[in-house]
Amino acid sequence: MSERPALLYSLEGKRVWVAGHRGMVGGAIVERLRSENCAEILTVGRKECDLTQQSAVHEWMCANKPDVIFLAAAKVGGILANDTHPVDFLYDNLMIEANIIHAAHETQVEKLVFLGSSCIYPRLALQPIEEDSLLTGPLEPTNEWYAVAKIAGIKLCQAYRKQYGDDFISAMPTNLYGVNDNYDLAASHVLPALIRKAHEAREKGAASIEIWGTGEARREFMHVRDCADALVFLAKYYSGPSPINVGTGSDVTIRELAEAICRLAGLKGALSFDKTKPDGTPRKLMSSARLSALGWRPSISLQEGLREVFEAYNARA
Repeated sequence: MSERPALLYSLEGKRVWVAGHRGMVGGAIVERLRSENCAEILTVGRKECDLTQQSAVHEWMCANKPDVIFLAAAKVGGILANDTHPVDFLYDNLMIEANIIHAAHETQVEKLVFLGSSCIYPRLALQPIEEDSLLTGPLEPTNEWYAVAKIAGIKLCQAYRKQYGDDFISAMPTNLYGVNDNYDLAASHVLPALIRKAHEAREKGAASIEIWGTGEARREFMHVRDCADALVFLAKYYSGPSPINVGTGSDVTIRELAEAICRLAGLKGALSFDKTKPDGTPRKLMSSARLSALGWRPSISLQEGLREVFEAYNARA
């Protein structure tokens, strides 16, 4: 592992706002920050502050005066949700990020970490995907609305850095999973959807579970606790205009993922692939070379993480 660089920003004694704390990623960031000796970890619910409303965000920021912001608030979902509700994924995310980033500048926030997504990169980008691939080709059509919004957020952070010198950075997490994931089949991503399908198949004694697409698309998966640790690391050790990829450096096919989850569920039946449904991007493995060069590595293997998440879902289902 590379030597850790010099500390650029300390979170100790700071008022840190985690926007989107009720989401899986935001919740993990809140937990990770508890060991940083922050003065206060700030959170606010939707009823108290609608993040899509500029005046509400500005008023809350002026009243609470955070020193640091982790911008994890976003409208998120899988292929079906993105394809069905393009306005929600584009408009809501544009409003949330623009309101918070602008208010961060207006209230002189010292550090802001914006969370993007691996879907910002071109559908057929060279693998593993490097940060410089941004805006070099067409996006994946099934989630382009969300991707465009996230690209705008990255560019807004870069613009405030360029014009005003604000220390706003962007991190691009890969596909994330964790205990507090969304298991709604109409809105979830592939990993939690497969966990739910495998659990229900076992309970019903079903012979197989259905998988969207061919099963040959490749995806990279990171446990949300690893992601939260990387984001806190970047807040402390990185300052620059380029987005930084946050991933594991390895990927699996959807078939391999489904087989691993079925093994955890004790299912021995065959997988059924609905090839009328889209695969999405053929492969999406990000290069994490820049993050690795700074001295950070993930610590939770996919096998270990899947077992934890499946057991947690099984216990509460």
